[in-house]
Amino acid sequence: MLEMGQPAAAPAGDDTLVKEITEATFMEDVVEASKEVPVIVDFWAPWCGPCRTLGPALESAVQAAGGKVKMVKINVDENQQVAAQLRIQSIPTVYAFFDGQPVDGFQGALPQSQVNEFVGKMAALATEGPLAAAVASAEEMLEAGALDDAAQTFAAILEEDEKMAAAYAGLARVKIAQGDLDDAEAVLNGAPAEISHSAEIEGVHAQIALARQAAEAGPLDELRARVEADPADHEARFDLAKALHAAGDVEGAVNELIELFRRDREWNDGAAKAQLFTIFDALAANDPVALAGRRKLSSLMFA
Repeated sequence: MLEMGQPAAAPAGDDTLVKEITEATFMEDVVEASKEVPVIVDFWAPWCGPCRTLGPALESAVQAAGGKVKMVKINVDENQQVAAQLRIQSIPTVYAFFDGQPVDGFQGALPQSQVNEFVGKMAALATEGPLAAAVASAEEMLEAGALDDAAQTFAAILEEDEKMAAAYAGLARVKIAQGDLDDAEAVLNGAPAEISHSAEIEGVHAQIALARQAAEAGPLDELRARVEADPADHEARFDLAKALHAAGDVEGAVNELIELFRRDREWNDGAAKAQLFTIFDALAANDPVALAGRRKLSSLMFA
């Protein structure tokens, strides 16, 4: 693990994966480039001590990902316009872009293990490899409701590659569609340790958690009436968000949780923020509701 405060030397690697850019090429090097592969953006400055720790840790993890993700570094002192546009208020700040949109990020230096996990999660957004077509076919079967066929295809993929996170996630979602949450969880728990924290698997864990909440959701109209009668009733608003999600109104649920976070971000040990992250994890990385919700939450967190 990287000791905080000690600069780390990034290993030599592919110099096309990590580069320093300016705001003049931000659209080309970040927004457009992220339509092909996730791009991690490290906002730093020469005078920032934690930046000297985080930067090499990120570079090391990106090089280890072998081209599944790229990284750019932006000196905020020399590129103040883009820093202001993205509301960078402290450094180091890291954003990840995929398909032209910001999808995740964090502030401050992290130990190498957490940096590796973050980079791995971003790299997993782009499904690659010879079995990608089979995964896509199984996903289509699942979407069409051909659950047995989808399950057989995902299982066959795992016979070919026992570390295919997308196949574990797909098979678990088949179990969710069949109404068997315990079996879905068992499928995920059977994944090898090295992929157990991949974005696909973490996303299905979130879907299982939300499905369990849905079984206990309160009456929607009653909860809405309680919130209208007393907008400061945080528990009612939180329960309303869960009921909205259970009813299929994901955007409505996100909006209620954003409002709860705006009113009292520390309520119930930060329950609104935690629930938002669960919902975001359960959605596709480029889902419009997730992207809009992350932007709204970030604007409140960094305001």
